[in-house]
Amino acid sequence: MEKVEKVLYAELTPQEFRDRINACPIAYLPLGTLEWHGEHLPLGADGIQSQGFFAELAKKAGGIVLPMLFVGPDRRIETKDGVLYGMDPWTGERETGRKIREPGQLDGSAYWLPDESFLDLIECILAQLKRAGFKIVVAHGHGPSTGAVAERAKEWEEKYGLKIINCWGSEYDREGMGIQVDHAGSNETSLVMALRPELVQMQRLSKNPEDFPAGVGGKDPRVYAGADLGKKIIELQADRMAKILCSLRAEI
Repeated sequence: MEKVEKVLYAELTPQEFRDRINACPIAYLPLGTLEWHGEHLPLGADGIQSQGFFAELAKKAGGIVLPMLFVGPDRRIETKDGVLYGMDPWTGERETGRKIREPGQLDGSAYWLPDESFLDLIECILAQLKRAGFKIVVAHGHGPSTGAVAERAKEWEEKYGLKIINCWGSEYDREGMGIQVDHAGSNETSLVMALRPELVQMQRLSKNPEDFPAGVGGKDPRVYAGADLGKKIIELQADRMAKILCSLRAEI
């Protein structure tokens, strides 16, 4: 039987952990949610994408993939009918030029944390990763979570002696070829199709092209998404990130 390379932190024995961190002290932190990603994608799409991509990257560049988080910060709007979070207020107007739906609670979303609570959680995780012996942390996934970590990265780098990065920042992001650069649109749908095709249910979306999917931001996944595109994105970004991590390792 072919030996499978183990990269998930939770599955490693102490000796396997020692072997991997001594070879490459990189920790990958998937910033997930339990959040509406259209009728066609699983609620855990953020963490599924980031952890799945990190698993591929760890096999190429080394390092260990942490369990995915399922809580994170996001927009919060109080209305007379209650509180809206994340994509709840999103109507699709920016993508289509017309109102798609009334703002309202999207089924299944259960992840929101205040910014300060999320940042406290991340800082505790970083302190533990430093203690465990890591030198580099790649934190990526849910957009507001990734952005919040990026904003505090320099401060935390100085405090914990870690290098903290994410997967954004290339010219490919603007072309829809980055890691999680829309919300349940062609990019994220393609990534889930490539990583966990059995979880994607495109038949749940309307066949009427004028009926844009609720709570989706980006190019129409019914038209532009595909597993082959997702695999291309993963290969492209894994190669790009492996080069970045190789350069960072040479500096530490």
